[in-house]
Amino acid sequence: MHFLYPAFLFALLTLAIPVLVHLFNFRRYKKVYFSNVQFLKEVQEQQASRRNIKERLILAARMLALAFLVFAFARPYIPGDDAVNAGKQQAISIFVDNSYSMQTLSREGSLLDEAKQKAKQIASAYSINDRFQLLTQDFEGKHQRMLSRDEFNDAVDAIKISPQSRTLPQVTARMQSLLDMQPGTVKRGYILSDFQKNISAGDANKTDVPMSLVQLKAQELPNVAVDSVWLVNAIHRPGETEKMLVRLHNYAGKSAEKVPLKLTINGIQKALGSFTIAARSTQIDTLSFSGLQPGWQNGEIQLQDNPVVFDNNFYFSFNVSSRQPVLLVDGGMPNKYLNAVFSADPFFAVKREQDGNVDYASLNTYPLIVLSDIKSVSAGLAQQLKVYVSKGGTLMVFPAADADVNSYRSLLQPLGAAYPEKLVTTNAKVGSLNLQSPVFKNTFEAVPQNPDLPAVKKYYSLASGTGTAESLMKLQTGDAFWSGYAHGRGKMYVAAVPLNEEYSNLPVHALFVPVMFRIAILGGHDQPLFYTLGNNQPIETVPLQSTEKQQVKLVKGNQTIIPEVRQQEGSTTLYLPDQLNSTGLYLLKKQDSTAAVLAFNDNRSESDLSYFSASDLGKVFGRKATLLQGEKLNVNNINSAENSGLQLWKLCIILALIFLAAETLLIRFYKTDRSYAQQPG
Repeated sequence: MHFLYPAFLFALLTLAIPVLVHLFNFRRYKKVYFSNVQFLKEVQEQQASRRNIKERLILAARMLALAFLVFAFARPYIPGDDAVNAGKQQAISIFVDNSYSMQTLSREGSLLDEAKQKAKQIASAYSINDRFQLLTQDFEGKHQRMLSRDEFNDAVDAIKISPQSRTLPQVTARMQSLLDMQPGTVKRGYILSDFQKNISAGDANKTDVPMSLVQLKAQELPNVAVDSVWLVNAIHRPGETEKMLVRLHNYAGKSAEKVPLKLTINGIQKALGSFTIAARSTQIDTLSFSGLQPGWQNGEIQLQDNPVVFDNNFYFSFNVSSRQPVLLVDGGMPNKYLNAVFSADPFFAVKREQDGNVDYASLNTYPLIVLSDIKSVSAGLAQQLKVYVSKGGTLMVFPAADADVNSYRSLLQPLGAAYPEKLVTTNAKVGSLNLQSPVFKNTFEAVPQNPDLPAVKKYYSLASGTGTAESLMKLQTGDAFWSGYAHGRGKMYVAAVPLNEEYSNLPVHALFVPVMFRIAILGGHDQPLFYTLGNNQPIETVPLQSTEKQQVKLVKGNQTIIPEVRQQEGSTTLYLPDQLNSTGLYLLKKQDSTAAVLAFNDNRSESDLSYFSASDLGKVFGRKATLLQGEKLNVNNINSAENSGLQLWKLCIILALIFLAAETLLIRFYKTDRSYAQQPG
């Protein structure tokens, strides 16, 4: 037998107290007064042997009661497998899941309330000298320290629902990082969660800290959510009809019938409908609306889906431009065909620059850049255009009549696009159009049977690019004539001919203007319609200069958040603080002017209310984790070094009470007096 707190055994010296009481109390003589000798016959005679037995039994009962009381404080136990850790200070890390799914109701309130109660219960099972770490989905800096039990309980009371959603490997790695800083302690981790299936992403079994998993049971509820939205066109013109694609996701195991959906923009209802979605499936629907005015548009999609309501609203924003800037870069002589195309529509604001005088810092402000008639593309311009395309810009390239093909190769090959290789002087004709391309979508009211396609006198053969090609036009020889390529977030379109009638009739062909317009409308690098809370990704936005007097800030109602602002390669990047944890539409302001509107939504991974089973969790953690059911959790089954082996302190308390009761019974019922009746003579 061992003692968890052997220092308490010094209290056994108090056993001298009942011995002293025995010596001074039971050794006193009792005086009996009598007035006549005849009364001596009625004096009770005591037997010395019986009196001595009673006194010794009472003394033994008192000493045993006191001894077992001392033993109870010293915490005796019979050693178990982990007895080597007994008596050491312990460091316990407790993760309380406070994601959106923990709002689900249980018998004791919400799952989060139950988790907070269980966390306190776990802490109470440990010694007052042990230290605790509280961890939540927020991964806050204030939780990166060890707390006393009282401090831990106060921190647990302050936990609120969070939009963050961490994976199990992230949680265990965070636990391990702090516990590794506590040398000489017994380490243990607890994870209190509903254990949604989305919480697992990789191997959570890499930690060497023993884990206990406390699963809080929740009902699997039906739920439908908007996963994502996107607009068909990247550039939006005032008054034009817009088409929005909405992806709905049914997370339930049965079909969702006639789910109402409403689209509002700037507080005005633009579309209304109801949708039926099959079980465990996604569905993409189209919403059409029009009548937009220039400026930033605040959009919201609302679902009526009970009882899970935290994902019923989806926010987005986009800008309707009164004019679209276009940059034309040439070798010194303006291209009359390009000027004619873009001057035909006042929506396009055209600016022309020579290849040697391009303002690299302003490239990011142009949704479309067109290169034409440049004999040799400089290395500096090629590098800046690569950055421009990777960030979402659209680049269109028409080689010069006397092009330096090596310089074009240096520009286009790193982007994965085809590049001019050699000049072919054979007459040819465009043989086919890729009518499946978005560029030709809605271009023709009816597909012509024998279309008049561009004729070619000479052209550059295009070497195959490494990127995925989207052919717009092909020659009858099978060679590419006009192709599109994707790189990063942007696109490139490369033509095999210069805009010169000596090479082809493309510049004066009827297809040239609609194709150029369509590429301009589809192109651009408009900011994303929405961002997701909790991913901590930087946000690239319109160029802004922040100073001490003119700070860039995000404003939503009475809430103001000041992000970190960095200027990178002609654009502004925002790094958002942890304070941004509420969904909705935020105004990006500099002083009193609004530069943009940013929409934030919750991570939709929390919408899937399906949970791991005990066997699933065993596969994720292996043998290093112990699964505890939340409704059965109590102090006795909390696996700690303090409870290692067979605990005897409760038995000691019971025995102490038994001996106290025995003392009382001995004093009251153990009689040592005998009376002898004498007949008078």
